[in-house]
This record gives sequence, C-alpha cells and structure tokens, in this order.
Amino acid sequence: MTSTLPSSPPGAAPAALPPATFVLTAGTFLMGTTEFVIAGLLTSVAADFSVSIAQAGLTITIFAIGMILGAPTMALATLRLPHRVTLTAALAVFAAGHAVGALTDSFAVLLGTRFITAVATGAFWAVASVAAVRAAEHRTRTRVLGIVMGGGMLANVLGVPLGAFVGQVIGWRGTFWLLTVLAAVLAVAVARKVPATGGSTVIPSVRAELASLRSGALWLVLATCAMVTGGTLSIYSFISPLLTEGAGVPELWVPFALMGFGLAALAGSLLGGRLGDARPFATPVITASATFMVCLALLLTPSQPALVLVLFVLLGLVGLSANPVLVGLANRYGGEASTLATSMPTAIFNLGTALGTGLAGAALGSGLGVQGPLLVGSIGAALVLVPLGLLVLQERGLRRAR
Repeated sequence: MTSTLPSSPPGAAPAALPPATFVLTAGTFLMGTTEFVIAGLLTSVAADFSVSIAQAGLTITIFAIGMILGAPTMALATLRLPHRVTLTAALAVFAAGHAVGALTDSFAVLLGTRFITAVATGAFWAVASVAAVRAAEHRTRTRVLGIVMGGGMLANVLGVPLGAFVGQVIGWRGTFWLLTVLAAVLAVAVARKVPATGGSTVIPSVRAELASLRSGALWLVLATCAMVTGGTLSIYSFISPLLTEGAGVPELWVPFALMGFGLAALAGSLLGGRLGDARPFATPVITASATFMVCLALLLTPSQPALVLVLFVLLGLVGLSANPVLVGLANRYGGEASTLATSMPTAIFNLGTALGTGLAGAALGSGLGVQGPLLVGSIGAALVLVPLGLLVLQERGLRRAR
C-alpha cells in the first residue's frame, strides 16, 4: 500500500470523466432531495394525517435511522451483485416507496415507506461511491467523488426548494409522485451508463470486507467524518433562530442565506474533490482549520447581521469541502476489500449529523440560547483536528519507515 493517494503527474492533461459520473450525480441529487424536502412539507403532512408537526417530524428521524443502518448493511448484502444491478434496484425501491407513500392514508405506513426508502438511499450512496471510484482513473478519483457528492449539495440549492414549491402547489403527495417518476427515469439511465462492476473482477468476501474495519487509520477517517458533519450541521440546522433571534436578520433573508450556504457547499465539494487528488491530507487539514476559525468567529460575533451572513456562507464553502477527500481515504484504507469501508462514511456522516444537531438542539433549549448551537459547532470543529492530526502523524511515520 502506498503512502499517498495517486496524484496527477506534472503537466498531465486533464483526464476525461467517465459518463457514469453524471448519472451517479443525478442519483445523489435525487437522494439528497428526498432526505431534506420533507422538512418543507411537514405542515401539510401533519394536516393530512391529523397528527402534530412534532409527530410528522418522525418522517425525518426515521429516515436518518434508515440511512445510518442502510449504507453499511446494504453494501455487504449486495457485495456480490454488479454495481449496475444494485443501483438500479435501489432506485426501483426508492420509486416504489414514494409511490406507496403518496397513496397511503396511514401515517404508520408512511413512516414505514420512509424507512425503506432511506435504506435504499443508503444503499445508493454507498454503492455509488464505490462505483464512482472504480469507474474513474486513479488521478481523478477524488475529483469524481467531489462531483458525485456535489449532487447532494445541489439538492439543497435546487431540489429541496423545488420539491417544497411543488408541495405547496399540488400537495406533498405531488412531490412524492414527482420523485417516483424521476427515480424510474434515472433507473433506466443507470442501467445504460453505469459499468456492471468496474475495476477488478475479483469480488472480496464478506469476511475480507469486515477485516478492512480493523484498520486504525480507517477509524480515524470515520471519526473525522462524524465531527466534520456534526460541527458544521449543528450550526446549519439552527440557522433560522441564529439569524433572526441572534443577529436580528429579517426572516425573509433566511431562505437566501440557506441558498448561499448550499451554493458555497457545492463549490466547496467540487474544489475539495479537485484538490484532494493531489493533496489528500493537506486538504482536510486546511479546510478543518478554516472551519474552526469560521465557527469561532460566529461564536464571538453572533449579533452582527452582515458578518454572520458572510460567515455562514463561508461555513458552507469550507465546512463540508473535505467530505469527498475523506471518502477517498476510506476507500484507500479499505484496501482490496473497500466496498464496506467506502460505504461507512455515508452512515457516519448521518450519525455525526444526528449527534451534532441533537446536542445543538439541547444547547439551544438551555440557558445558552442561540449561542448554544454556535458553541457546539465550534467544539465539534475543533475536535475534527484530533483524529485528523493523528492520521497525519501516522502517515508521516509510514513515510519515514519507508
């Protein structure tokens, strides 16, 4: 195993991206949309099923649980299936789940479809990451991961607002039907454009995949994944009260702030992916340090409206930009049996989000008020540097040993 990820040789011409890149990006866009669009539909869902908004919020909670469980579980369960088959099947289940959800009059059934859809979403994310890596040339793998993961970022900018708009015009069931149709169309595109397996024809055993989890470096990467999303999204999730109550920003500006964050996050994912191929360790260290400084600035200046808006957009740019690099490192430390290792960040990103937002919500309800999420985010951003620093030290030790 080499000590660094492959990088582009000096003066090398840019490598062409495989066609599967853009099909997989469309898929992650769809997955990101369904994960977050329900937040804008809770009122109508609650009214339709005669439940409280808090109860309707279980559709978000159950989806997060399905994602956490689905990514690694389905990565192992579908290990011997071609990527094309797994991804197409995930989209078929995704489409069916939304169709049943759109038709049901039972809230319990809706929750069940959200869980099943989340498992399919986790499977798609996990296998899409592996398929993207194996379809790409060595020197563009992190760049391709950045583009594919950027689909999820784009969902926050375009997919979620569009889905919420459709829900307002024709009801939340209309949004679910739209997702059903798009998933069916995309399943056809995946079947035509995504390679069956890609890379080596040798399929590792489940035992070999589980053995990849013995890598200490992999767990340092996963710890970094949890803290990156936990720190950044603990602030993002509560930006509305942070802006309106803390900084005195008019509520009208909140959607624009979210859009600015989403656009910056998309740019950060693309930039991080491009830089990560050549600098797989420097890139996350730099972005983690920048994220901590932005979070600290937000914590120290929470009542300055213009500055808070600018810092929030900067948080979008740097806060999640190392994610494709971290997935690339997980793939690397998985060795030849990398399917499970590459799927783990998907679950850990969601776990970090759940923990970060949970702590931030508790802090918000405490005496800290709107300062609470900023404090949680700052601590999370600082803690990122611990496993990341250990990973860099380990890598330097391996280089000296050579």
